[in-house]
Amino acid sequence: MKKPFIVLITGASSGIGLASGQYLSARGFYVIGTSRTPNKYPDHPFPLVAMDVTDNASIESAIHQIVSDYTRVDVLINNAGMGMAGPLEELDMEPFDRVFDTNLKGPIFVMQQVLKQMHKQHSGKIINVASLAGDNGLPFRSVYSASKAALIRVTESLRLELRHTPIQCTTLSPGSIQTPIAANRLYAPLRDDSIYYNQYKNALSDMDAHVEKGIQPIEVAKKIEKIILKNKLKPHYSVGPLLEILSPAIKFLLPQRTYENLLASFYNLK
Repeated sequence: MKKPFIVLITGASSGIGLASGQYLSARGFYVIGTSRTPNKYPDHPFPLVAMDVTDNASIESAIHQIVSDYTRVDVLINNAGMGMAGPLEELDMEPFDRVFDTNLKGPIFVMQQVLKQMHKQHSGKIINVASLAGDNGLPFRSVYSASKAALIRVTESLRLELRHTPIQCTTLSPGSIQTPIAANRLYAPLRDDSIYYNQYKNALSDMDAHVEKGIQPIEVAKKIEKIILKNKLKPHYSVGPLLEILSPAIKFLLPQRTYENLLASFYNLK
């Protein structure tokens, strides 16, 4: 009988990570999740190990523990991430750095450690959870969009570097998903004296509305299972509301200013 895949999911205490871990566990995969504070979740539906993706020593320690306990890592789902919103002109650098440390540097550090084990076992798949926001510079989410776009490009580069090995990687870009990301998002304050006040206020309302109307996290989990079971991974996959999935193709097909105007209209910008 074939042994179950050992699947590591970062950021697995809530949202997409939690839903994916629960779904994959029910489907026969052996799932290990990570959290900065696993002790907060004593009744978690699958094992959690302590990992802070912004701390390389923490990552190295967690991967060492996982390999020691489970002997291998068949699939890495780099899911840990955080959002950020605000006018670019008014963003502070400290939260800027936190977003890039979490959304870009963190996944790179985790891949560096997991790849060492995947090379030893001569197999492995890496799924980097990016975002459809990485295909567009979204208003008042410039840093978030940039961090996810960078993760997509890093994954494209890594695919080429791994061509001579049995290890595969890809990105999965979700659109609007009903997760707690809005509650955990970093925000620049909404200032009454800001030239962006009305536009930013409207954008914040739209962001929350899009999340509330988004698809359920279980749909992302189902997509992840399909990717894991594929023999040959494509560079990119996406999941979410149809219009958001089609947006990269629409962007390619339409004149640049026409597409920009459509995006502005979607976010109620004048």
